[in-house]
Amino acid sequence: MNVTTRDLLAAAAAHAADFLESLDDRPVHAAAALPDLRKALHRPLPDKPQAAKTVLDELVSDTAGGLLGSAGGRFFGWVIGGGVPAALAADWLTSTWDQNAALYACGPAEAVIEEITGEWLKELLGLPGSASFAFTTGTQMGHLTALAAARHHLLESRGWDVERQGLAGAPAVRVLTSGLEHASIQRSARLLGIGTDALVAVGHDEHDRIDLAELERTLDEHADAPTIVCLQAGEINTGAFDDYTRACRLAHTYDSWVHVDGAFGLWAAVSPTHRHLLTGLELADSWTTDAHKWLNVPFDSGLVFVAHPDAHRAAISTRASYLVHAGDASASVSSGPPARDQIDWNPEWSRRGRGVAVYAALRSLGRQGIAETVERCTRHAQRLVTEIGALPGAEVIVAPQINQGLVRFLAPDGGHDQHTDTIIDRIQATGQAWFGGSTYRGMRVMRISVVNWRTTDGDVDRAVTAVHDVLAGVVREFEEGRVSNAPWPTRRGNS
Repeated sequence: MNVTTRDLLAAAAAHAADFLESLDDRPVHAAAALPDLRKALHRPLPDKPQAAKTVLDELVSDTAGGLLGSAGGRFFGWVIGGGVPAALAADWLTSTWDQNAALYACGPAEAVIEEITGEWLKELLGLPGSASFAFTTGTQMGHLTALAAARHHLLESRGWDVERQGLAGAPAVRVLTSGLEHASIQRSARLLGIGTDALVAVGHDEHDRIDLAELERTLDEHADAPTIVCLQAGEINTGAFDDYTRACRLAHTYDSWVHVDGAFGLWAAVSPTHRHLLTGLELADSWTTDAHKWLNVPFDSGLVFVAHPDAHRAAISTRASYLVHAGDASASVSSGPPARDQIDWNPEWSRRGRGVAVYAALRSLGRQGIAETVERCTRHAQRLVTEIGALPGAEVIVAPQINQGLVRFLAPDGGHDQHTDTIIDRIQATGQAWFGGSTYRGMRVMRISVVNWRTTDGDVDRAVTAVHDVLAGVVREFEEGRVSNAPWPTRRGNS
């Protein structure tokens, strides 16, 4: 049967709507086991073309049970949002238009969308209007871009052209952190040739903020070394925020570059209730965040901003004779400000128009809608931590100041770490909610993260009930002698 493109896209829309409408009822965990998924999806590679509608329908049926309900309101693991409708629809259009958003010449409309969206974002997040920006795959590539700009800036000031000369023989760049930095900072140091040996953990205070006294001592110890200081806007376990005013002024005294990892926490700037947590943020030199977290646009959508556009462009931009660059005489651009070529700011050569979904999300939500999402998610996180922590056999480790909090579960024999992981596995197995595990200050904990615009009070109720029922079931097993004091059951899955 011949199917038109319109019919095929309508079928895809129907499948997508069925999936979204099922999120409230379907298990949050992925129910299918690895062998089942391989058996279903590992069809023979066809020799001849297959009917597109058949391929689509079988793709949906073969992945059944293999999808996490992370798009829904009861997923509280990692920091994963869902797609707000306008952003989801705009993302479909982006794929349909199929523009290479690397140059103005490749897709003028998407270049202008990105240009405008970047200016909106700086205004929303309280960043300097003069900062440059880029739309990346995620905060990982945002870090890579920002730290490349920092490397250029710091070495250029010491007479070294790193883009031409490389790092061999260059002054060694060091990176100072609190010791709680996200692993993506470490990987960026690896990919940039800085190396993880260059990372120096100066320590943190009881609130997980960088230790300013130790930071000053470490800066002073090698005052002439090119140095990047990494701060956090929302530490991954606790959501902690550094003292940006004091840390930036201190670092700049030593001519150091300050980079802020704000993967989710930077969005607190949009909330009148929480923006005080980011006081002094504008004093930094670069910032990263993810739009696919609290702004709730589809993956992949990272953002990076740099207070030194010349360093940003020098580190990232590239040229080729076969391309049509906006500054070339042959480029057909009308009078007025020059067009913006995205390739001057992004590490990718070929890329989708990530700005389109962000543009649509910002327009559909507005400043008020984004603020309400941040504040609503924060209230849900506070409820989850408080109510789960109050259950028999549970305790609060860190109460949320925004959307992140920690609890753990106590075993009668004192094996709290193993017991906590076991309880997390059992909660996941209910399908009612999905929480993940982490290690915090040497103890295993259940990490609670809320960034999804779909999460409701009803979702919180269901999650708390699921945890209550799992804990009650473990107590019954213990009382009936089915669980000995030591050891508690080993973990069955990952968290």
